[in-house]
Amino acid sequence: MKKRIVVLGATGSIGESAMRVARELSDKMEVLGLSGKNNVDRLLQLAHEFSEAQLCAGDVPSAEDLIRKLGRPVLHGAEGLESLAELPDADLVMVAIVGTAGLKPALRALGADKDLAVASKEILVMAGELVMETARRSGRRVLPVDSEHNAIFQCLEGQDPSAVKRLILTCSGGPFRNAKSAADLAAVSPEQALRHPTWSMGKKISIDSATLFNKGLEMIEARWLFDIPMEKIDVVIHPQSIVHSMVEFVDGSILAQMSSTDMALPIQYALTYPERFAGPCAPLDLTMVGRLDFESPRADLFPALDLARRAGTAGGTLPAVLNAANEAAVEAFLAGRLSFPGIWQHVARAMDEVPFVEHPTLDQLILADRAAREIVFH
Repeated sequence: MKKRIVVLGATGSIGESAMRVARELSDKMEVLGLSGKNNVDRLLQLAHEFSEAQLCAGDVPSAEDLIRKLGRPVLHGAEGLESLAELPDADLVMVAIVGTAGLKPALRALGADKDLAVASKEILVMAGELVMETARRSGRRVLPVDSEHNAIFQCLEGQDPSAVKRLILTCSGGPFRNAKSAADLAAVSPEQALRHPTWSMGKKISIDSATLFNKGLEMIEARWLFDIPMEKIDVVIHPQSIVHSMVEFVDGSILAQMSSTDMALPIQYALTYPERFAGPCAPLDLTMVGRLDFESPRADLFPALDLARRAGTAGGTLPAVLNAANEAAVEAFLAGRLSFPGIWQHVARAMDEVPFVEHPTLDQLILADRAAREIVFH
C-alpha cells in the first residue's frame, strides 16, 4: 500500500525537496494535502501535479485566487493547516513551516492518529515535552527530518539506549567559522551572513547557521527526540558536511551516518520509514571527498550553544523564550535594526527577563513566546 502523506510548507526549500521525493517515489506514496502560505503560483503548479491533494493557502485572498483558477475548494490560514493535519486518510504529516505556526498542526496530527515528520525546529524546541508526551499517548512516531537528527535516528536503530554515551551533532561552522575575534563579527552584514558555505536554505535558517543558533536549537530538539539529557549532547564543526551526525557508545565505539549534502535523503527516510528505497539522491563517493575535518566550536565567539544548553537543561518555558527571541532578533538583523552580535545579546536578555514556568501548558508557552518577542522588539 502507498503511504499517504500531507506536507505543510510544501513551497519552501524543505517542502520542495519533499515534493521531489514524492515525485520520484510516486509508486510508494500518495500526497493528500499541501500548504504553501501565499505562494499561489507554486501551489497552482503542485495542484496540477498532485491533483488529488487538498490545498491550504496562507490567507483568504490567496485561497480565493486558487479557487478561481482550480475550480475546487481551498483551505486557508491556521484553521486550514489544522484541518490538513487531521485529514482522515493520511498516514503521516510532515511539518516544514518556518517558525511556530507548525506547532498546533503538529499536535493535531498526533492527536488524530498520524505519524509526524518534523522539519520545523521550533516545534520541538518550543514544546518538546508536550509534543513527545502527545506522541506517547497516541502511540504515534515523531520522525526527524533534519539531516542531523535523522542521522542520529539511523545510528540509534536497534541500539540499547542505556549504552549511549553521547550524541554528537555535526555543524558546518557557517560562513564565519574562521572568524578570529568578536571584532570580526561586529560588522557582519545580512548579505554576508546569508552566504552559507554548504547548503542552500531560506533566510532565517541561514542566519541561524551563521550564529550557530541552528545547532543550539538542534541540541534542544535532540534532547526531546531521543530522551537524553543535555550534558550528553555535543557539537563538533565538520566543514565538509558529509558526516551528518554521530552517536558515541559507552564502549568507545562511534557510529556515524554519511551521505551527500542533499536534504532529499533524510526527508525520504522520514517519509518512507521503516523502509529504504532507491530515490533521487546521488550516491556518496568518499574518494572524491578526500578528507573529513573536525574541530571544536568557539563558544567565546558564538554564545548560542551555551544559551541553548542552558535553556534545554532548564526546560519549561525557557526553550520557547530562546526560540522566540532568536526569531525576533533575526528578523531585526535582516531589517538592519540590529547588529549580528545583537542577536544573541537580545536572546540572553529575554531568557533573563521572561518569567520561568517549569511545566507549562500550551497557552503558557504561547504567552512566553509573545513576551520574548516583545522584549526584542522594544
